[in-house]
Amino acid sequence: MRRSLPLALAATAVAATAITGVSAVATPDRAAATPDEAAARPDTVEWGPCPEKTASPLKADSPRLQCATLEVPLDYRDPDGRQIEIAISRLASKEPSKRRGVLLTNPGGPGHAGLDYPALLAASGLPRKVLDSYDVIGFDPRGVGRSTPVTCDLTPEQLNRVNFPPYPHTAADVAREAGNARTVAKQCATSRTAWMLPHTTTANTARDMDRIRAALGEPKLSYLGGSYGTYLGAVYTTLFPERSDRITLDSNLGPGGYDVTAKRLFARGMENRFPDFAAFAAAHPEYGLGTTPQRVTAKFFDLAERLERKPVHGIDGTVFRGMTFDLLYSDATMSSLAGNWQALDKGRPLPSKLPEPPENTLASNLYVMCGDSRWPGTVREYQRDVAVDRLRYPMLGGFTANIGPCAFWPDKRVEPPVRIGDRGPSNVLMVQNERDPGTPLAGARELRRAFGKRATMVTADQGGHGVYPFGRNTCANDAVTAFLTAGQRPSRDLACAAEPSE
Repeated sequence: MRRSLPLALAATAVAATAITGVSAVATPDRAAATPDEAAARPDTVEWGPCPEKTASPLKADSPRLQCATLEVPLDYRDPDGRQIEIAISRLASKEPSKRRGVLLTNPGGPGHAGLDYPALLAASGLPRKVLDSYDVIGFDPRGVGRSTPVTCDLTPEQLNRVNFPPYPHTAADVAREAGNARTVAKQCATSRTAWMLPHTTTANTARDMDRIRAALGEPKLSYLGGSYGTYLGAVYTTLFPERSDRITLDSNLGPGGYDVTAKRLFARGMENRFPDFAAFAAAHPEYGLGTTPQRVTAKFFDLAERLERKPVHGIDGTVFRGMTFDLLYSDATMSSLAGNWQALDKGRPLPSKLPEPPENTLASNLYVMCGDSRWPGTVREYQRDVAVDRLRYPMLGGFTANIGPCAFWPDKRVEPPVRIGDRGPSNVLMVQNERDPGTPLAGARELRRAFGKRATMVTADQGGHGVYPFGRNTCANDAVTAFLTAGQRPSRDLACAAEPSE
C-alpha cells in the first residue's frame, strides 16, 4: 500500500498471472529459460517531459523527472501478440561517474501510480549518495494511471461502498454484503477492460519490470519497494534472480501477497499500532479524548457505537473505524486523527474531507488482489471468519474479515501464484517497523522465513507504515543506505532500538 494513501484498507471489502512456459513455482534455473525472459530485449526509450499532473506535490525534483512509454505483451505466453503501454519515469543521477545502475521503485498498492515516486522519494529525504548512485526509475503498473488502465465501471455509490462497506455485526450482515460483492465482481468481469483481467497480476507486473530493465540496457536492476511493492519485489527476484542486484523491501507483506490472510492481518496491525495513538491522545488533554490510554481506547468503542446508531455529518461507525486505521499509518497524522475524533465527539463535521480514491485505483486493486490468489468462495466461510476476528480484534476484525468481490471472481487463472522461496542469491534486505498497521510484523516474519538465506531483516522499534527514507530511525535508515550504495548488509538480522521523538 502506498504510505501516503493506505489503499489496503480502502479496498478491504474486496480484498493467476500469465504463464511463462513453465509454472511460476519453477526453480530459478528453469525460470531463466522462459519465453518472457528470452524476449526481454533492449528497446529505445525516448525520454521527454512528464505530464504536468505527474509532478510530485513536494515539487523538489519534479522538474528533473523525465517520462516515457514502453510497450509490453499483454500475455507473456504470446510475446508478439497484443501489446499494452507502461508509463515509466526517470530521475537521472547527477554524478555519472558514481552511477551504479538503475533503482526501480514502487510505492505500494496494488493500484497506486508510481510515475511521480522518484521525485517524491527525493523530496522526502532519499540520501544524495543514493541519488548519485542510481537513475531512480518509477512506473505506473499495468492497469494503473497512465499505463493502459483498467476499470470496473464503478458508480460513485459503489466506490463509497467498496471503500467502506458496512461493519458486520452478525452473520446476516455478511450475507447482505455478499450481494453487493457479487455485483462488483460481475461488473469487473464484464467491463470494457475485462480482456485485461486474467493478465493484470503481480507476476506480469514483475515481467513488465524486467522489460523496463532490458529497455534501459541494464544487465541487472536494483529495487526499492514499499508495502504491496515488497510482494512485487519478492516476485521479481523469484522469477528473475540472476537479474536482481540489490533488492530492498520496506514494510513487508507475507509471502502470499495481498491474499485473504493479509487482509485479515490488517485488524491485528491496528491492535498493535493503536496503543501509540492512545498514549499520544492521553498526553494531549486538549483533545478531550481521555486522560489515560485506557480511557482513549474506551472512547474508540464509544464513538464507534454512537456513530453506528447516529452518523455525524455522514460519518458512521464503519467510516470512523476505517478513518482511524488510515491515520495510524504515520505519527505525523496523529494530531489530525485526534482532531477528527474531537469533532465527531462533539457532533461537528470533520476539519477536512476524507479523500476518495479514483475508480481506476480501486478497479486495478481488485484486478490484482483477486487475480493473484484464490479467495474463500462461500458466504459461510466469511461468516465464520468475521465471528472469529470480531472477537479477536474488536477494533477492525469484522471489517477486514468480511466478504468482498474476490469471493466471486472468475475462476479462470492463467497460472498459479508465485511461490517465494530461498533459491537465488543472498541479495534481499527487508526493513520493517515493529508496529506497522498496514503490513504487520507477523507477515514480515513469514516472508523472512520464506526467503531463508536470501534475506536479512532490519526491524525498527517504532510504529507506522514505511521506514525508508520517511522514518526517523537512524539505525534502520543507515542500514538501507549502506546496502543500496555499498552493498553492505548486516551480517545477521538486526533490531534497531527506538529513538527519541523530536
